[in-house]
Amino acid sequence: MMKKISFLMGVFFVFSTLVTYAQVLPDVKVENTRGEIISTKTLVDGKPFILSFWGVTCKPCITELNTLNELLEEWREEVDFNIVAVSIDDSRFTARARSMAKGFGWDFICLFDKNQNLKRAMNVSLTPQTYIVDGNGKIVYSHSGYTPGSELELLEKLKELQKK
Repeated sequence: MMKKISFLMGVFFVFSTLVTYAQVLPDVKVENTRGEIISTKTLVDGKPFILSFWGVTCKPCITELNTLNELLEEWREEVDFNIVAVSIDDSRFTARARSMAKGFGWDFICLFDKNQNLKRAMNVSLTPQTYIVDGNGKIVYSHSGYTPGSELELLEKLKELQKK
């Protein structure tokens, strides 16, 4: 019985990984830092980007984004890419999310998914949820959670994209 369960879990993992890698960034409307509604398709500009979903009460999310912000300049010497941080906080917490992003001095694109349409379209259930999207809008990597040092895997994936 345990072998069957392990096998089924393995099949599910492989299938879910394949589904993730076949996924393309959905075309969803979100709000930018100026309060303008934009389409997520405008993020696709030929340059890969890290897409990170976060919330104001998620300490690992904030730690990951602060770490990425600290490494951004150094990493850009090796790879041309962007970072997009998407707050999944509803309209009650959007002002707090805006204030936090500004207060931390994040030097990347911050978006606000107040209605959680992008979150639902990408099946995000836990934060932080981080993706790498290639220059054509194809999702090529996905990772849930954050532990110090795991951001180095993001850099490696970005470098792989640059080689292609």
